[in-house]
Amino acid sequence: MSNSILELEVLCKNFGGVVAVSNLSLRIEKGFITSLIGPNGAGKTTIFNLVTGFLEPTSGHIRFSGRIVKHMKPHTIASIGIGRTFQNVQIFPKMSVLENIMVGRHLRSRAGILSSSVLPPFLRKEEKLIRAEAEKQLHFLDLSEFARVPAGSLPLGNQRMLEIARALALEPKLLLLDEPASGLNARETIAMGELIEKIKQMNITVLLVEHDMELVMDISDYVAVINFGKLIAEGPPVEIQENKDVIAAYLGE
Repeated sequence: MSNSILELEVLCKNFGGVVAVSNLSLRIEKGFITSLIGPNGAGKTTIFNLVTGFLEPTSGHIRFSGRIVKHMKPHTIASIGIGRTFQNVQIFPKMSVLENIMVGRHLRSRAGILSSSVLPPFLRKEEKLIRAEAEKQLHFLDLSEFARVPAGSLPLGNQRMLEIARALALEPKLLLLDEPASGLNARETIAMGELIEKIKQMNITVLLVEHDMELVMDISDYVAVINFGKLIAEGPPVEIQENKDVIAAYLGE
């Protein structure tokens, strides 16, 4: 019996005459940190956008916990348990750090984001629970001191942590992290790796796109390599490091 949480089946995505993803089949195992790596332009972020509903596949299927997610809207996919961050940090800069996290949690609420501004009595309790969950994530990410601070005033490292906190507020089963260490210094990168391993210990499966190969090889259970939209290798990190096709893709023949 398969232990996969996400299955990509002969997935293709074309942009006009450009093939971004070509006949890609990949299984992401529950409880693993799986890294998706490849040279710039290989199609990694396109795959993330397909999985999370920001793009429609040209052909093929995407299954999450056995359920086909093709044609679902991004907010629906998020509500069924797929959280994500973005290569370029996506936050609400004028809202407080706490409010940013609460936005993520509202996807799981009956109130929704819009109606929460004027709550009837029967939803006030739910709003308190949303705030409590957001504060819990602030504490987990060591952001409590910034709770009332406008999110746009945070340093980049903290903004990336905030994005992860907002995604965790969804209580995802699968978390997609798109270059979470981009722009971070060495100390912040180490902290990011430790955080990702803590997330795994919370029984959340992680799919990671990252260019920092030292980080990838340190924390990954499994690595999949794509080039020109095609899967060229997959396996444990030690095998990938020695794979001739992978070395050629990164360094040239």
